Amino acid sequence: MTFSELGLNEELLRGLEELGFETPTPIQQEAIPVLLEGERDLVALAQTGTGKTAGFGLPMLQNTESGYMKPQSIVLSPTRELGNQIADDLKKYSKNMKGIKIVSVYGGANISTQIRELKRGCNIIVATPGRLVDLIKRGVAKLEEIDRVVLDEADEMLNMGFKDDLDFILDQTPTTKTTWLFSATMAREVERIASNYMANPFKITVGRQNEGGENIEHKFYLVQNRHRFAALKRIVDVNPEIFGLIFCRTKRDTQEISDRLIAEGYNVDALHGDLSQHQRDRVMDKFRERKIQLLCATDVAARGIDVNDITHVINYELPEDIESYTHRSGRTARAGKKGESLAIITDRDKYKINRIEKIIKKKFAQAKVPSGDVVCESQLFKLIEEVKSAQIIEEEFEKYRERVFDELNEFSREELIEHFISKDFNRFIEYYKDSDDINSSGRDRGGRDRDRDRGGRDRRDRDRGGRDRRRGDRDRTPRGDRDRGGDRGGRRGSEAGFKTIFINVGSSDGLNKGGLIDFVCTNSDVKGRVIGQIRMNEKFSFIEVEEKSSDKILNGLQGSDHDGRSLRAEFAKPRK
Repeated sequence: MTFSELGLNEELLRGLEELGFETPTPIQQEAIPVLLEGERDLVALAQTGTGKTAGFGLPMLQNTESGYMKPQSIVLSPTRELGNQIADDLKKYSKNMKGIKIVSVYGGANISTQIRELKRGCNIIVATPGRLVDLIKRGVAKLEEIDRVVLDEADEMLNMGFKDDLDFILDQTPTTKTTWLFSATMAREVERIASNYMANPFKITVGRQNEGGENIEHKFYLVQNRHRFAALKRIVDVNPEIFGLIFCRTKRDTQEISDRLIAEGYNVDALHGDLSQHQRDRVMDKFRERKIQLLCATDVAARGIDVNDITHVINYELPEDIESYTHRSGRTARAGKKGESLAIITDRDKYKINRIEKIIKKKFAQAKVPSGDVVCESQLFKLIEEVKSAQIIEEEFEKYRERVFDELNEFSREELIEHFISKDFNRFIEYYKDSDDINSSGRDRGGRDRDRDRGGRDRRDRDRGGRDRRRGDRDRTPRGDRDRGGDRGGRRGSEAGFKTIFINVGSSDGLNKGGLIDFVCTNSDVKGRVIGQIRMNEKFSFIEVEEKSSDKILNGLQGSDHDGRSLRAEFAKPRK
């Protein structure tokens, strides 16, 4: 089946063709013809990532009276991120339609700007419930001519506590409107909304409720709690091409795991509720653009994340709410691609695996945490593939060809290969030498999450997809295991070859360690690999940097600004 067979007009079909859309997904095939009729309520049950936005967005756009600048449709979404994505998608679909204006309103942004946009007029409002309620009460969002309301991710909105807001909004709309409800699950409160606000809705179910995606492989790794972080590193290390989400239960855990990974050079950032909206937007932009390889997130913060080509979802800990697992895992294996959902568990978590299996109607495979040898082999052949696929710019290389060949002439072919490979690979060999088997063979007796594993990477080069580029064999200690405390008066001096810079920004300025690294690199035009240990206080921070780059970094930081405030940086004096 093609989109042209669904009854869409020429403007939309041309827009879809320009976007590269060829074949409608199952939810689109079933929903679009029904919604084009425009007079019927709809309940659609489908997992995130199945194409729901086009499923309701295309018929909504076709049924919109272009040029009439009063709200005719409302789309409600649980998060700002999802709302903005929906609005962007609708604008792309309607690029060939004249007289269509879409306004996105959400919390955490300047409400005055949003008020001005609404007063200028629009056809479609995409909103988070809380902000729309505010705009209604201010008399700005006028809903008396609304023809249709879309509740996207209805179960998520209810889980986030928007029940009263949804009731208020729906009560402000005409009784003659149609309501289109899209949800991954048919929870009790979702059923209540359907029964209270919908008349004999047409029902569509794509896949069985809560069922795990067909293309997702589910695995668990059984370890003792103190080896959980070491297991995470090995899982990431053995998958050099990983582009994934790491789920933690709490905001604190999310930030802590992210900080530890960043300190050890992994290309990662955190997403949780303690971040400002500006910070959340920045993190998500980096993730969508694949400027970071891994995103640590809580369930709440990750709601609404819709990013293509996620290869792995890693459950650092399983969620308390077992049904949340389907939302986590559903963020991989989209658009017909394959993906893996992995869980790091202890013996006491086994019962949760059994419960999840009953919900998703799939079995988990027990996998072994890879040994150091397996990790090294994976990284070695990834390095070989990178060397083989490296693009040679002939014109530029020609200037250096003769000298390069002269310098390397003393090596045989075999020796040359060994030297080039060993340049980066020796670090992995050194790190994983004599590493232990951390797979659990008995009851977990508890204990803190202390990484006794000698494996892992100090991957400071964030421009090479996270591969290890440590400076020689200077530091054998994983950076995440070093002391993170201290204050300005407590400095005992920097490591050899490093200098410490004091800067008057800290955690109260909305920065975490990853954000501080980005700030330093951006303002000083240096790579992350020249940065060593970071010690953050509430009001200030200490940054260890390579001595050879220290003057450049200090000059770059001096006179820079953060959120409009001029910064002060200086070399820290060691404690006598």
